[in-house]
Amino acid sequence: MLIAFGDTFGNCSLQDQEWRKNTLFRSATTDLSNGMTVTDPVPGDRFGGSPVNADRPSFSRQVIQSLNLAATEVTVIPTAGISVGTRQYVNFMSVSQWGAPGQWSTNFSAVAVSDDNGETWTVPRTSIRPSWFNTVPGVQFVWGDQNFQMGAYLRYKGYVYAYGTGAGRGGMPFLSRVNENAVADKSAYEYYTPFGWLRGFPFLAVQVVWAPGSEMSVAWNDHLNKFVMLYTNTVSDVVMRTADKPEGPWSSAKTVVTSAAVPGGIYAPYIHPWSKGRDLYFTLSRWSDYSTLLMHTSLG
Repeated sequence: MLIAFGDTFGNCSLQDQEWRKNTLFRSATTDLSNGMTVTDPVPGDRFGGSPVNADRPSFSRQVIQSLNLAATEVTVIPTAGISVGTRQYVNFMSVSQWGAPGQWSTNFSAVAVSDDNGETWTVPRTSIRPSWFNTVPGVQFVWGDQNFQMGAYLRYKGYVYAYGTGAGRGGMPFLSRVNENAVADKSAYEYYTPFGWLRGFPFLAVQVVWAPGSEMSVAWNDHLNKFVMLYTNTVSDVVMRTADKPEGPWSSAKTVVTSAAVPGGIYAPYIHPWSKGRDLYFTLSRWSDYSTLLMHTSLG
């Protein structure tokens, strides 16, 4: 399994703090009850613990580079990932500016593609979604793409369902889907609208949950026989909703983890795709120590 991270720091006593805009790790752990193991990296080994260079074999390198398309860009952060066969896809956002806590703006989102298990990545221009007019030279802004700056992927019945929110943690989720072999072609996407699934009309997409749900994840659960959605709400509690179909209707939110139970500023609850039965595992990021935790809850 590939694990993509955003801003990553190393030795903070150095001037640049060994900052990378994003990194990637790999884990083959299937028994998650004792956590996840990341093996030591080996340069050029696409099954090693992390992509590294030969001159620094224990230092994870940045994997998705800046496209240098925007006038101002502070970082490049993955927001969703999915595999189709041996091909890996990562949705990422180009952040233009940080605002108040939980708020930021983006230049665009796009899809990075890897055919070597995450060692190298390319970004097809066909996948770029500008957040507004004239933010990406040569790429036309389409109204509605501002609602797909951050994502969550779900693979189901030949489609990859792509949930989308705007930049920051206050957005409500919209929904699109695409043939699983065309994830990097935004012109192939259909959008969930009041008129059904329509291709090429992101501005007609409607919210599938009427509540802020950014940095979310969605997965099928074989114990509940339902789709499960996790996100943090406006008071930073991790909440869960369930539905029979990817588009919903989604249930009311149930609290899974309170912000008081895990202090320090929690966000981004991402479901581990190898969760089984009643055991739901998910990663959870924490601002105070800038770390990521593996969490577990038992479903009823």
